[in-house]
Amino acid sequence: STIAETANYLLGVGRADCTGPVAQVPLMGYANPDQVGGGLLTHLYSRAFIVADLDDSRRVVFVSADIGMMSQRVRMEVLKRLKSKYGDLYRQDNVILSGTHTHSGPGGYFQYTLFWITSKGLIRPALNAIVNGIVKSIDIAHENMKRGRLFINRGTVENSQINRSPFSYLMNPASERSRYSSNTDKEMVMLKMVAEDGQELGLISWFAVHPVSMNNTNHLVNSDNVGYASYLFEQEKNQGMLPGEGSFVAAFASSNLGDVSPNTRGPTCINTGESCDNPQSTCPIGGAAMCMAKGPGNDMFESTRIIGQNIYLKAKELYEKASQEVRGPLSSAHQWVNMSDVSVELNATHTVKTCKPALGHSFAAGTIDGVGAFNFTQGSVEGDPFWDQIRDQLLGEPSNETKACHKPKPILFSTGEMSWPHPWHPDIVDVQIAAIGSLAIVAVPGEFTTMSGRRLREAVRSEFDSQGTPGMNVVIAGLCNVYTHYITTYEEYQVQRYEAASTIYGPHTLSAYIQLYRGLARAIATNTTQDLPRGPEPPLFNVVNMTLLPALSAEQAPAGKAFGDVLQEVRQQYRVGEVVEVTFVGANPRNSAENATEHNFLTVERYTNSSGSWHTVQNDVSWDTRFYWSKGSLGQSNVTIEWHVPPGTELGTYRVRYFGHYKKRVFITRTITVPFEGSSSAFEIT
Repeated sequence: STIAETANYLLGVGRADCTGPVAQVPLMGYANPDQVGGGLLTHLYSRAFIVADLDDSRRVVFVSADIGMMSQRVRMEVLKRLKSKYGDLYRQDNVILSGTHTHSGPGGYFQYTLFWITSKGLIRPALNAIVNGIVKSIDIAHENMKRGRLFINRGTVENSQINRSPFSYLMNPASERSRYSSNTDKEMVMLKMVAEDGQELGLISWFAVHPVSMNNTNHLVNSDNVGYASYLFEQEKNQGMLPGEGSFVAAFASSNLGDVSPNTRGPTCINTGESCDNPQSTCPIGGAAMCMAKGPGNDMFESTRIIGQNIYLKAKELYEKASQEVRGPLSSAHQWVNMSDVSVELNATHTVKTCKPALGHSFAAGTIDGVGAFNFTQGSVEGDPFWDQIRDQLLGEPSNETKACHKPKPILFSTGEMSWPHPWHPDIVDVQIAAIGSLAIVAVPGEFTTMSGRRLREAVRSEFDSQGTPGMNVVIAGLCNVYTHYITTYEEYQVQRYEAASTIYGPHTLSAYIQLYRGLARAIATNTTQDLPRGPEPPLFNVVNMTLLPALSAEQAPAGKAFGDVLQEVRQQYRVGEVVEVTFVGANPRNSAENATEHNFLTVERYTNSSGSWHTVQNDVSWDTRFYWSKGSLGQSNVTIEWHVPPGTELGTYRVRYFGHYKKRVFITRTITVPFEGSSSAFEIT
C-alpha cells in the first residue's frame, strides 16, 4: 500500500448510556428549582475516543458526555475506576472529560455546595449513571482498538447562533473586534476517524453553541440540539439499527460557547412580543423576567431539531470532504492550579492576581435563554439592599479583600468564603492540553466567551509557534474536568452581565488561564511535560448521598387495575404527521434507573403479516417518541407515551409498549422492585 493509505495510529471509539434517573431529579443548567425531570425525550450518552501511537507507547482519551458539564466529583471517580482497571494507562494528563452542556440532563452529581441548592444535594444514582457510562464508553473503545487514520476539517455553520451578550462583546477593543467578521465563532472543527480496512469509526466535532434550544419549561430528559446532531449522524451511519445501537460514534462536543445562544430569533418580550435586545435584557412591562430568546422553530422541540440539523448537515459535508491527514506524536499535559491565588504578569512592571470565587448580582438574573429565579436585571453594578441583607443573614458579608479583588462586581454570593458543610466552589482547578499530531485540544474548566476563546487559542498557537511547532490546529473543548462557570475577557467583565457576574475568580481570570495554558503548550512543544509541577490535589469530600429527593416508597395501581394497564387507549387510525398517544397505569421511572444501567421504557412495534410477529421499529432513544410520567396521590402515577409519526413511516399495523418497575411492599419495612409491562391496542397508520 502507498504511504497515503498507511495507518498512523491505533483508534478506538465507544458509546454508553449515562442517562440516570429521569424523574424527580432537578435538571442541571438553568438553576430553576421547578425544572425537575418528568420523563424522557431521548437517552444521554458518553462517547469515548482513544488515540494511541502505533507502538502503543502513548495514548490520549477524549470523552464527550451528554451532561450539563463535567464535575470534579465525576472526574475523580472516573479516574479512580480507570486506575484500578488499567493501572497507569489512563491518567490525569491523558484523559479529557468534556460535557456537551445540555440543560436537560439530571443534576445532583456535584460535591461543591453551591450546586446542591438547585439540584437537591448530591444524588448518588445520577452521579453513578454518569461515572458508569463514561467508564463503560472508555472500556468499549479500549476493547476495540484498530489501526487507522485521522483527518481534520473545518468549515462555517450558518444560522445557528447569536451572541446573547452583544453589549458585553462591544466592550472589547475595536482593533480586536475588527479582525473578526462576527461576534460568535461560526467555525466547526472536525476530527474524522477511519480504520485501515476502510471501516468508518466515528468523528468528533467542536462547535460553540449553547445547547439551550430546549428551554427551562422542559421536563423531559434529552441531549438538546448537539445531541440531535449526534443522533442524526449515528442513525445515518448505523443503518438498519435502532436508535442508540451500532458501532459508529459521532460526538458533537462543546467549545467556547459562553455567550453563544442557538435562539436565533433573539430576545423578545414574551408578554408583548417586542424586542428586549438592550443592555439590561429587560422589558417595559414585567422587567427582565419577561425577556426570553426564541429559536427558529414554532416550539422548543422544533427549534432543537432545526439547529441540530444545521449542525449535522455541516458536519456531514466536512466529514465527506475531509482530506487533511493528522500525523505526528501524541502528548498530554495537565496541572492542578489553585485558581483563587494565581499571580499573572501582564507585562514587565505589572502583576495582578485572581480572587477567591464569588458570584455577582447578575448571576441571579440568568440570561435571555433562561431568566433567573429572582427579577434581578442583567448588568447590575449596584448591589440590591434587600438581597444584600438576606445574603448577609444567610451567608455572611464578603471580606473587604474579596470585594476589592472582584471590582466592579457587586458580590451576591462570596462562595470562596463559605465552607459549610463543604466549600461552595472549587479552588483547585484542572488545566489540560492533549496534542494529537497537529491538533491541540485545549480542555477548559468552564464556559469561555467568544472573545475569551479567541484570545486563548491565539495564545496557545503562538506559544507552539515560538517553541518550534508551527501550524497547530488549536481547538477549545469546553466544560471539562471541573465546573467553574464563565470566563469573560477583562473588558467584558467591566459591564457585569450574567457571564461576567459568573466569572468567579475575578477580572483577571482569563489572563491567568492564558498564562497557565501557555505553560502547558510550551511543555508539550519542548517535550518537557514530565517536569510540570502536578499542583495541589483537589479534595474529595466524604459525601455519600445528601439529598432532598423524596424516598422511593411502595406504589399501587388504582382499584381494579394492574400496573401497565391502559387508562386511555390509542385511536384506531392515524396518519403520518399525527401524534399517537396512550396512557398507562405507571410507576416511578426512578425504580428502573436504579435497577438497570440502560432501561428502555417503550417500544413502537410493527406487525409483519408474513411472519405473524411484531418487530420493534422505535424505542425511547428516538426523538419521535416522548415518555411522560405524572405522579398522582396514594402511591399512584400515570405514564403517557407519545409517538410523533414521522414522514416516511411505513403504513401498516402498530402498537406501543411500556416497560417499567414498581415498588411492592413485602414487609412493613421492606419493598422489592417488580418489573411489569403494558401494551396499547393495535392501530393502523394509513
